[in-house]
Amino acid sequence: MFQKILIANRGEIACRVIKTARKMGIKTVAVYSDADIDALHKEMADEAVHIGPAPAAESYLVIDRIIEAAKATGAEAIHPGYGFLSENAAFAEALAAAGIAFIGPNVEAIRAMGDKIESKKFANKAKVSTVPGYLGVIGDAGEAVNIAEEIGYPVMIKASAGGGGKGMRIARSAEEVKDGFTSSKSEAKSSFGDDRVFIEKFIENPRHIEIQVLGDKHGNIVHLFERECSIQRRNQKVIEEAPSPFLDPATRAAMGEQAVALAKAVNYESAGTVEFIVDQNRNFYFLEMNTRLQVEHPVTELITGLDLVEQMICVAAGEPLPFKQSDLSIKGWAIESRVYAEDPLRNFLPSIGRLVRYQPPAEGTRGDLTVRNDTGVYEGGEISLYYDPMIAKLVTHGPTREAAIAEIGPALGVTLGFNAQDGD
Repeated sequence: MFQKILIANRGEIACRVIKTARKMGIKTVAVYSDADIDALHKEMADEAVHIGPAPAAESYLVIDRIIEAAKATGAEAIHPGYGFLSENAAFAEALAAAGIAFIGPNVEAIRAMGDKIESKKFANKAKVSTVPGYLGVIGDAGEAVNIAEEIGYPVMIKASAGGGGKGMRIARSAEEVKDGFTSSKSEAKSSFGDDRVFIEKFIENPRHIEIQVLGDKHGNIVHLFERECSIQRRNQKVIEEAPSPFLDPATRAAMGEQAVALAKAVNYESAGTVEFIVDQNRNFYFLEMNTRLQVEHPVTELITGLDLVEQMICVAAGEPLPFKQSDLSIKGWAIESRVYAEDPLRNFLPSIGRLVRYQPPAEGTRGDLTVRNDTGVYEGGEISLYYDPMIAKLVTHGPTREAAIAEIGPALGVTLGFNAQDGD
């Protein structure tokens, strides 16, 4: 097992990884930018290394500086968290070249699943259900219209390298396809440096349901059931729960089998998520695979009793999974509420400045109810304009969905106050 790991991230996910490493007796190294000089993750770690200015492109995304920090501190492995370099194949390759373990999947799996067009082609070969669509290169708006009419309206235009809702447009007519094709390509180019888009059938009133998978380096892969992530704002998740209130046992089993089949097809190791959209008749279609730890992983941990970060670390160290699919079952219900520093009166724009009042609920288990708060902030800390405004994930767990929901209200009754820079 590793003696020391570096966390190539910040905020709540860095704090969350540090907690598990500490529980495992592993020392931790944090990295921090100018903006995070007083950050909680820096204070929690055993060591901390400064890696550059506040903009992520000059600090958290600079591969060489992350590797230099690991070498300087003797870290044997790096956990990337989510975002930043977590799905960057070049980062995983650079770590291998430097003799540092990557606490994540192999480079081939990252590459295969990192491109939305290629991942769908891969899913088709693995006999995973996919949304009807066209995955080839689309030359111009006229060709896009012809493709859309062949698929049948409505259609969704998506950026191949997309994420976070960027580069996505719904079109219900030829005119909307023309406009959406142009704007999607432009947004994709500016956001991802890749203007390729594809077109697929838009599923009306879909559910967004994902399957957590976990594999080791010995060919063992299991699924840890599903998460329902249908409550979203601007194509970004806000509330997640496990299990899904919509799935029946047969659909759950079928989705789990297909997720495992896809993971096996790319020799997947570590934790990953296969995302599906599900129509009102419970037909499900592959959306994408995220080759990293998801923001919403705590709900899966609470219904399975597993620590996913611990499993990722053990897998990276070469240990086999200590359980089989038949050993796993769903225990109770968990719901996660993302807490953002945003201003609802200004279209939910990030609200930056000093967090002058922050009173999170008491964590722990009382009877059969559990409250968990994954956070990376503290009262008096700064909410920076350089990073995502999510400051906490409040998770409740109970024996039933009703019990988990009932616990959310009191737990979310926290006092939050900001001394925003604009004076509001």
